[in-house]
Amino acid sequence: MVRHFLDLYRLTPADLRAILDDARDRKAARQGWPKGRVDADAPARDHVLAMIFEKNSTRTRFSFDAAIRQLGGDAIIANASDMQLGRGETVEDTARVLSRMVDAVMIRANSHEDVVRFAQASSVPVINGLTDKSHPCQIIADLMTIEERLGPISGRTLAWVGDGNNVCASLIHAAPLLGYQLNIACPADYHPDLFDLQRGGNYVSLGSDPEVAVEGADVVITDTWVSMGDQDHEARLHAFEPYAVDDRLMSLATDGAIFLHCLPAHRGEEVTDDVLDGPQSAVWDEAENRIHAQKAVIAWCLRG
Repeated sequence: MVRHFLDLYRLTPADLRAILDDARDRKAARQGWPKGRVDADAPARDHVLAMIFEKNSTRTRFSFDAAIRQLGGDAIIANASDMQLGRGETVEDTARVLSRMVDAVMIRANSHEDVVRFAQASSVPVINGLTDKSHPCQIIADLMTIEERLGPISGRTLAWVGDGNNVCASLIHAAPLLGYQLNIACPADYHPDLFDLQRGGNYVSLGSDPEVAVEGADVVITDTWVSMGDQDHEARLHAFEPYAVDDRLMSLATDGAIFLHCLPAHRGEEVTDDVLDGPQSAVWDEAENRIHAQKAVIAWCLRG
């Protein structure tokens, strides 16, 4: 069977743990190396990764490009407008053609359904680089960062403050697999998908008070209030104003708690400068760890 990486809830706990451990080990093995040196085992040697971008990207684009190079492989990068996919060719036909030309495909897409359809028609691994429904690659980096800073994540409490978006969804998906508690605080009109909440089960709680969510948390996480494609900019800014993460809110978390944000951050909106640049912030480690997370995901897919 082809190993796709589409949503974290599709993984077994053992698979998710294997990916996280591989990311940690690969990072440790490269300490002091130049960024262009290939990993000793080079698991992607002679392999080509196609990267398709329907949405703009900084971290996803650079981290996947660096990742496949460090694994010993190569990449072909295209925007949807560069391809017939952007001119009416079906998702399935594009998947069948690329399966004959490359060894794996990463897609950063508008529609989650399109990525699922692509994977169903593809005979090579497909990796979800981001969709409107989930962002599993980001959460691998987040979980890796948490364990670097705090140790094993099982039994920890994470607080999500803000929009119940795709990043929040992937955090929900991982909670029952790794055994952490996720407390979500968001306005009622911007709650996570109900099916995702069901997947999280007793490991996830949902409320509207950010102070309740953050009280006693080991990790505080937020994201931008307005994502690419959102049309209700002013309504969102008004609804999320009470959900800004500042020093006062962080003080309710445990001593030694860390702050995460997938970036880019809108300073002065969802997070203050004092938090983003402060001693509790792990966002720069989190951004760097996107490379190691992508490497582990690619290697896991290719091993399948």
